[in-house]
Amino acid sequence: MVNIFSLSVYIIFSFCISIKQSYAFSHEWVGVPISEYGEQLWDRKSIKRNEDGSVRVLSKFIPKTKSEITQDILYTMDINCFEKSFRDVDVFTDERNSRLNNLADWQDPNGDKLILGVIGQVCRVEN
Repeated sequence: MVNIFSLSVYIIFSFCISIKQSYAFSHEWVGVPISEYGEQLWDRKSIKRNEDGSVRVLSKFIPKTKSEITQDILYTMDINCFEKSFRDVDVFTDERNSRLNNLADWQDPNGDKLILGVIGQVCRVEN
């Protein structure tokens, strides 16, 4: 009787975790105009408003040429829509190994068309 109960709890627990993981990895990628360096996408489902009024979004850079060194890079970005600035609070290649750094410095996009595209589109959606 105890073994059947334990097995039932294990199956239910496993099912709940797999649902959470599949939801966590579902994205709605939106592209910005492609540049000579590659493509930048942002995830419409990941947009969140931070307490300071900035917007947090998951973004992905896909380099024009790929190798073992240059692969897709995921960024968790905070965007200040008023100042058109950003900070990368996380940079990673595997969503399971992400670590946030909320102390990252704010940066100017310095004319980077991909970053400006993400800022512009995300701020239009969020305002």
